[in-house]
Amino acid sequence: MQKNRREDHRASGASEGFSLSRKEQGEVEQKRPPRVAVLHETIRLEGEEELGRGIAALCWSALAAGLSMGFSMLARGLLHRYLVGAPAGFGFMIESLGYPFGFLVVILARQQLFTENTMTAVLPLMTHPSLGTLVSLLRLWSVVFAGNLIGTGLFAYGILHMRLFDQATQDALLGIGTEMMGNSPLQMFTKGIVAGWLIATMVWLLPAAEHAKITVIVLTTYLIALGGFTHIIVGSVEVLYLVFAHGLSLAAFAWHFALPTLAGNIVGGSCIFALISHAQVRSDEAEER
Repeated sequence: MQKNRREDHRASGASEGFSLSRKEQGEVEQKRPPRVAVLHETIRLEGEEELGRGIAALCWSALAAGLSMGFSMLARGLLHRYLVGAPAGFGFMIESLGYPFGFLVVILARQQLFTENTMTAVLPLMTHPSLGTLVSLLRLWSVVFAGNLIGTGLFAYGILHMRLFDQATQDALLGIGTEMMGNSPLQMFTKGIVAGWLIATMVWLLPAAEHAKITVIVLTTYLIALGGFTHIIVGSVEVLYLVFAHGLSLAAFAWHFALPTLAGNIVGGSCIFALISHAQVRSDEAEER
């Protein structure tokens, strides 16, 4: 009995802390990070909004995102072109800084990116499982993925055939796709899992990031570039550029790169990160009850 009283007293003392004024208590509340449930609900509501959007709006937004993601390849290729002669490790670290550019455009402009939706749009289904929500999710994924892929193809074809750059820059862009295709299908899948996980992590962090959103986007996607992890949308621009330059068949693009990478991104973003995050919130709610 005395032991229970001592424990209650410690718990009471820990909860009370130092004596603060109401203003100071308000400042403490403002500076505390949001609860996990708050982050989950913020992202879930965004997912609900996305699931309810019309097909036409999704198509145009997804097409814009696919085009925008092309700038990740372009920025990386241009940096590689002008870093010729630099030490290999240093050159690669600087070149990889171009990779986040497309993500910055897509996320800050609120365009529809498929790998974001593997996290955002799946939470409503996990929270309230139903056939209708599943159908809406599959509709969203299909439309956004198709729009993203068309956008990446248009960007890659346009950059190749508009003759905007000299041969050295074109060789640098071809080299990015060739390097990507050096992975086996199994590596495409496993590296895709890590990339999907990192993108889901970024989506989870953004609501709490406030004024540090750009930093979160850059650091997360920079790590994808440094690790050589495979991202279905950026990678599609890189590999389709190689296809349109007649350096690779469309079948090799689909079977060797696209399908394994797509599966890996979905597993990493939806089946691992989103599921674990949702389970964490469910566990917290069960403990509170």
